[in-house]
Amino acid sequence: MSRRIHYHVYVIELSKDVLYEGKFKKCNPGYISGKSCVYVGMTGLDPDVRFDKHKAGIQSNRYVKQYGLRLLPDLYEGFNPMSYEEACDKEIELGIDLRSAGFGVWQA
Repeated sequence: MSRRIHYHVYVIELSKDVLYEGKFKKCNPGYISGKSCVYVGMTGLDPDVRFDKHKAGIQSNRYVKQYGLRLLPDLYEGFNPMSYEEACDKEIELGIDLRSAGFGVWQA
């Protein structure tokens, strides 16, 4: 029996105010001023539904609940959907790529 291919990676733009959070800033020593701050995650839900749950405080990340602005589909749509294992790997890879490009990145 094959596993369902229904997992998604997603990227949420965070307000620059997240840079005042010491823990966020410490995890992003290579942040380039002016670049976006983002949260990278993965889910078995539609990314729009997952974003709404974050903002409503349902299994949410604190930074997304407090600073989340909007989804950035241009950064992830081409990858979705995928298997659970692929999504786990892609979430890590995407976070590394964005951080290497100077973005401020948070991952759960």
